[in-house]
Amino acid sequence: MLDDFMTRATLAGIGVATAAAPLGCFVVWRRMAYFGDATAHAAMLGVALSLAFQMSIFVGAMVVALLMAMTVTLLSGRGYAMDTLLGVLAHSSLAFGLVAVSFLSGIRIDLMAYLFGDILAVSRGDLLVIWGGAALVVGLIVWRWSSLLAATLNEELAYAAGLDPRREQLILTLSLAITVAVAIKVVGVLLIAAMLIIPAAAARGLARTPEAMAFIAAAIGAFSAIAGLRGAYMFDTPAGPSIVCVAALCFAVFGVFGWRSRTNV
Repeated sequence: MLDDFMTRATLAGIGVATAAAPLGCFVVWRRMAYFGDATAHAAMLGVALSLAFQMSIFVGAMVVALLMAMTVTLLSGRGYAMDTLLGVLAHSSLAFGLVAVSFLSGIRIDLMAYLFGDILAVSRGDLLVIWGGAALVVGLIVWRWSSLLAATLNEELAYAAGLDPRREQLILTLSLAITVAVAIKVVGVLLIAAMLIIPAAAARGLARTPEAMAFIAAAIGAFSAIAGLRGAYMFDTPAGPSIVCVAALCFAVFGVFGWRSRTNV
């Protein structure tokens, strides 16, 4: 675990957990789980475009994820149910991304690395991108924390307080796109939503305040990254899925503990 590549992988996992924790709380509170999943799937198309135009995968994935989220926001309420719209856009964008990748010639592509992550191959440059993105997401959430909470709890009260819930939704959308882009290297397109939702869901039964839930979710996410990497190292299992498995076990354990604590109050 003290090898250089394991140190970088651990730091990358903690960085993603730091970015995903507060954002994941809002995803859980707003019941946006499918929205996060759809945005993550769209990032595969961003990967294909990045490789085709020889630009940063982080930039391509973030731009496409942001466009996906904004498209859903614009098209919602135009005759289609939200879950139907998200399902169509999520699966079609993933399919288009995989097909686009197949047309790229002269480029060696490990699809499994993009789908399920390749955290053990994280470089120092990747660490700068991951932690830079995490700092930006945390900064946005801290800056707008009160406004985001007000818009999440009651949009009408937010309007009465002089806030614009659509602006807060845009900030969440931007944060989600950044998180998806930085998490691709760690857990891959198919598991990003799990790192957003599972630690936050596990923390919900333990926290008494929204702020506490965000901190507990970050701790659970960081623990999942460290323990998942340790398990992958010991049992020779895929690192990204191992991290998600640890997070799922935390949800199972803390879910029972949280349920018991609520029934005793």
